[in-house]
Amino acid sequence: MGNDEKLPPLYFAKAPDMVVESGATIPYPSLTNNLQHEVELVVAMKSGGENIPVEQALDHVYGYAVGFDMTRRDVQQAAAKAGRPWEVGKSFDHSAPCGAIHPASEVGHPSSGRIQISVNGQIRQDSDLSLMIWSVPYIIHHLSQQVAIAGGDLIYTGTPEGVSTVVRGDELVGKIDGLNELRIRYE
Repeated sequence: MGNDEKLPPLYFAKAPDMVVESGATIPYPSLTNNLQHEVELVVAMKSGGENIPVEQALDHVYGYAVGFDMTRRDVQQAAAKAGRPWEVGKSFDHSAPCGAIHPASEVGHPSSGRIQISVNGQIRQDSDLSLMIWSVPYIIHHLSQQVAIAGGDLIYTGTPEGVSTVVRGDELVGKIDGLNELRIRYE
């Protein structure tokens, strides 16, 4: 997105009722003409706290899933241009689709493997988890310095290049090696 990779990560809060299960058909959101997908590794927390050391971060992880961070890009960019918070572009109904959560005890802690999203069968994002700017332990550590993390929290970890627009009727399929796919459709 043109940001300096050396800067610390940014975080956006999404309410629990914004999570959408795989297989859902969801309404196209209001206020936007530029809805964009971002496929991400989702970390499901079993416990948490404040100021979690990097070395202990994975001890707090329950498991992993495929997620989409849906963004009303035009709304986000207008807010940024006006010097306002971006939350309205990131946090809205149905903005956090999430696939089945796989326990880390079964899948380990993925730090490499293919991550991709296709829209109507056309691959749009295709990368590898090993290319993530920030590791999962670092993200947990850094976020826990800002807010207390709790069991049940879902942390979406960032997206590879290739985000693009989604329109009504599109079917999105997200995949990460070793995890169940995430599939949603917009109406």
